[in-house]
Amino acid sequence: MEDGYVIDRPNRAKASSNTTRAIVVLLLLVSAGLQLIVILGGWSALQGSKALQLVYALLYIGMAYLVSRWNRGVLPVVAALAILLLIFAAVSGPEWLERDKPGFSTPESIFGGDGLESSVLGLVTFIVIPVQLLLIAFAAQAFRQEWHVELEVPKSRAKWKGAAPRKVIDRPGQRRGTTGTGAARG
Repeated sequence: MEDGYVIDRPNRAKASSNTTRAIVVLLLLVSAGLQLIVILGGWSALQGSKALQLVYALLYIGMAYLVSRWNRGVLPVVAALAILLLIFAAVSGPEWLERDKPGFSTPESIFGGDGLESSVLGLVTFIVIPVQLLLIAFAAQAFRQEWHVELEVPKSRAKWKGAAPRKVIDRPGQRRGTTGTGAARG
């Protein structure tokens, strides 16, 4: 009885790959959450394009979805955007703390009313820095794990639970497009 062949992705079955993927997704979501806290809590005091800052947070959420689906191609983009966000956080963190003095008003929230205190926004902005450093490191580690490697193996030897059956199986001496169950027609 023939076993059947499937496309296996052995590197996705490794515990280290699953752990790294989960950590990258978590760090992306935490980063997006921290960005949204600063954006929504300090809306009136933000300088520059507020819409672009919201898009940046939404990009992180979208990339978290792609990484959760084993998309390895976004990992260098994740690292590059994390470097940019790290720089922005390092520059803007002290600015939030400078606003925590007499004479400065509490920023208004996007929903109206008082937002978060400037010292809280400064603290959240400083928390972004180590989160981005971790995100850069884990994205680089995930990229080195070669999630894209595919092998054609018998179904019984597949390591990855998501191994998919091949549609056309080519074997030596077999014409393309035949399944091997009938005699080759001449």
